[in-house]
Amino acid sequence: MIPPVDLVVPVKPLHQAKTRLRGAADGGIGEPAAHARLALALAHDTVTAVRACPAVRHLLVVSTDPVVAAELAAVGVEVVPDGPVTGLNNAYRRGAAVLRGRDPGAVVGALQADLPALRRDELCAALAQAHTLFADGATERAFVADAEGTGTTLLLAAPGTPLDPRFGEGSAARHRASGAIELAGDWPGLRRDVDTSGDLGDAAALGLGPHTRGVLARSATP
Repeated sequence: MIPPVDLVVPVKPLHQAKTRLRGAADGGIGEPAAHARLALALAHDTVTAVRACPAVRHLLVVSTDPVVAAELAAVGVEVVPDGPVTGLNNAYRRGAAVLRGRDPGAVVGALQADLPALRRDELCAALAQAHTLFADGATERAFVADAEGTGTTLLLAAPGTPLDPRFGEGSAARHRASGAIELAGDWPGLRRDVDTSGDLGDAAALGLGPHTRGVLARSATP
């Protein structure tokens, strides 16, 4: 049995999130409310998949956006605000510190919030593989690279090990150089983060979650 894992998912303020997707939700117009709906839907579908994985004990979303906080709290997700220093890696550090403060022996993980094709079985399989590596002493940190192999969608740290997130452009190489082992698996939904319209099309081919699918269907309605 896989020991429970605590995951952190940061969500940017919706008006700042996914800028390269602007217009994808309304036929290229780029209306702010339509864009915010899409950004929120991506997070909703990611969170839904995470909560369906029984290996995840606790999910903590880090966001200062009141709409994000209200929407996710309404479905039972805990949301904490960013700390005094903003930025993606600082959000991961803040979330990990909160979780480790509750259970210093927890396995903690950092997951991207833009995985609308994520399936629970993919996430569970990745967590199981990381647990095996941790239990064997093969590594204390592990990560999943994105579909292009250059970015990172998931980073995990064994009990007592700092998460040490290094997300951003070229993060796969930085995580590898920091000693984290890359997890290997056929997990297309876990690897398909969405930054561009092309990424969104690839995610749609895999099968979008209901929130993102609904937003796009709304945009397609005459």
